[in-house]
Amino acid sequence: MKQITVISGKGGTGKTSLTASLSTIIQNKVIADCDVDAPDLHLILNPKIKKTMVFHGLKLAKRDVERCIRCMKCYENCRFGAINRELDIDRDKCEGCGVCSYVCPVDAISMVDRDTGFVYTSETRFGPFVYGILRTAEEASGKLVFQVRQEAMRMAEERNLDLILIDGPPGIGCPVVASLSGVDIALIVAEPTKSGIHDMERVLKVVEHFGVRPLVCINKYDLRIENSIEIEEFCRRKGIEVVGKIPFDEGFIGALINGKSIVEYDPESEASKRIVEMWERIENRLGE
Repeated sequence: MKQITVISGKGGTGKTSLTASLSTIIQNKVIADCDVDAPDLHLILNPKIKKTMVFHGLKLAKRDVERCIRCMKCYENCRFGAINRELDIDRDKCEGCGVCSYVCPVDAISMVDRDTGFVYTSETRFGPFVYGILRTAEEASGKLVFQVRQEAMRMAEERNLDLILIDGPPGIGCPVVASLSGVDIALIVAEPTKSGIHDMERVLKVVEHFGVRPLVCINKYDLRIENSIEIEEFCRRKGIEVVGKIPFDEGFIGALINGKSIVEYDPESEASKRIVEMWERIENRLGE
């Protein structure tokens, strides 16, 4: 079983649109959306949810009112302001650190699971799809990404599928790390802007740290040819292959409006043809 993670150093590069297009082309795979803070691949894939699993991230403090002797130690020791003078616990402020439970002399505070998100397994017109959603302002996104990947691997093994295609989160934080570890290829989607080049270089360092083979796709490359050339020269110096140069195409907007990938919406467009060619190159690298 092979795994590919599509990532970008910043949001808005077209990462999810390209992942949706690859989902259209690739056979025998499980699709996983690991951008759990802001998942949107499901808007294109229109999944039929088969199973919903509650995700427990950080713990939540819970006070036993009958046992509590109102010694105020929990209030005095909470550094996040999650406990007020009436000893009410604010769920949104509680970080699950457990200090209140530790200092309570009568064990009136326990740390309980809190529902911080969901993992969905589903079916789409392109095959099985797993995605996670983290609730607003909740943490432990890296842990949720891990759970999404575990479920995707379970489905791939159960159905004897060859590949897991992962739509990773943008940036370089914990969820990116969780979506990269152990994969075969990281497809970095870069846009030809100065900030896009900088962000590509940042995420590349993370990819290299985990020993994952990087490949680069320059999206909307024809909007700033000079910057695209700079990306290609940088990759050449680093020994990184640029597997795709996708032109700007307003058809992407029409495809999104219609809930389709660009390859579905306009298969004869130059962008669609370039994406198909890009996958052929990636597939060859997977076989090496």
